[in-house]
Amino acid sequence: MDLSSAVTATASTLRRRPADLIPFYLLGTAVPVIARVGLFTALAGVYLHFELTGRLATARESLAGLDLTPPDTQDPEALRAWSESLAPALEPLTSPTAIALVLAGTAATATIAILTYAAVSAGQMSAVVARLRSERGLTAGIAGVRDRWLTFLGVYVAELLCWLAVFLLGGIAISAAFVVNPFLGAAAALLVLLVGLVALLLVRTVFAFAPAAVVVDDAGAIAAVEGAGEFVRSNPADAAAYLVVAVGVLVAISSAASALAFLGGGAVVALVSAVVAAPALDLLKTLLYGDHRGSVDPLHSPEASLRAQLSGGVRRGWREMTAFVRRTPGLHALAVGVGVGFGALGWLAVDPFVGAITTSIEGRLVGHIPPVAALNFFGNNWSVAIATSLSGVALAVPALSSVAFNGFALGATAALEENLVALAAFVVPHGILEIPALFVSGALGIHLGSVSWRTLRGHRSRDEFADALEGAFWVLIGVGVLVAVAAFVEGFVSPYYWRPFL
Repeated sequence: MDLSSAVTATASTLRRRPADLIPFYLLGTAVPVIARVGLFTALAGVYLHFELTGRLATARESLAGLDLTPPDTQDPEALRAWSESLAPALEPLTSPTAIALVLAGTAATATIAILTYAAVSAGQMSAVVARLRSERGLTAGIAGVRDRWLTFLGVYVAELLCWLAVFLLGGIAISAAFVVNPFLGAAAALLVLLVGLVALLLVRTVFAFAPAAVVVDDAGAIAAVEGAGEFVRSNPADAAAYLVVAVGVLVAISSAASALAFLGGGAVVALVSAVVAAPALDLLKTLLYGDHRGSVDPLHSPEASLRAQLSGGVRRGWREMTAFVRRTPGLHALAVGVGVGFGALGWLAVDPFVGAITTSIEGRLVGHIPPVAALNFFGNNWSVAIATSLSGVALAVPALSSVAFNGFALGATAALEENLVALAAFVVPHGILEIPALFVSGALGIHLGSVSWRTLRGHRSRDEFADALEGAFWVLIGVGVLVAVAAFVEGFVSPYYWRPFL
């Protein structure tokens, strides 16, 4: 299969039943939300440690008599004096137990992130190859998470070891040459740089196709690397073409992110790269490798136009979202309870700092540019909603922690606001849409957690779990509509309408 045909087949597969593939790539955006549960748990332990040992009360009493506002100057001496004045008050919060808990939480977060990334990648590639064989992608992806996560972890570890080996061997060669003669060392450094770059390029090319080999050949890590290496040797033009396309996509995304960062579109670009560029590249390399093995059957383009698909998808998403809200009042009540409860906790937690530390909605609105802000609000809030919802597959805990975190942050911000009336006036117009969107995403995460738990216990089939993931995709489209309207109001209405009255 030539590159042009592979690209056409990739686009056709993406357009045919995107809800049977994209949810696993949405799940990829939820990996940080799932992983940070480890750190959140450690921080909760730190808080309990401080509270039970009286350290927190001691710190509060000490801070109550201090000026916590940094000096309004760039004078290093003034800043140093201010920092030194706070040190005695903060000393009770630097216990060895707290440091150990934070370090353990950080390590747990990193470990969870690595394992979750391997599992999600296994699901993504398993869903990709299933779609290319006209099978249900989500069901195959769910099976792939369970059956192939360790293989994918092995592939990633093997690539890391190869990179380390190239750097280590290069370093040894350069060091040995410098011991003999400085001029020989300089020449060796140049040679190692050139050879090393070629070696790293070959490593990356082989390991780019190794995940495809795992799912196409149903192979283990070592066999997959061998299969990918054989493909690169047999089809150097296809491998090079894919590498050029992948680099081009990466450069385009980086350029777009840099350009749109000034227009508030950085979050939108990141989301598009995660749910469009990533599956497209996975489809492309799997098509090339699968065609080499003769084990894929690319799909044809759907008859409906892209515009008709988009408009129909938005309408369906809105219907699915409203139907989900009506079906699950209990889950929404739980999400609201967690959000409001942690909002109150955030309000109470910062009470010792009220007056000493302030936030200002009017200050944050200085330099506000409506279209830039609206695009930024939309990208950030929809990304948060998606990550919150899909993180729920990890038995609902990460979704609940996300709702709790956002509630705590909003409560703390409100408590420290110097003009609470202005903040309320700003929040209400878009908040009546944005806050419910957060609660819907939280309820959706709890729902997915319930389904995943029942699937693990054997009370639900993989097809039923796949149905839940596909339904979640459409609900999130509806949430996106809600977030888009809220972002428009927040960008163009909320900052202005109240100013003549307050």
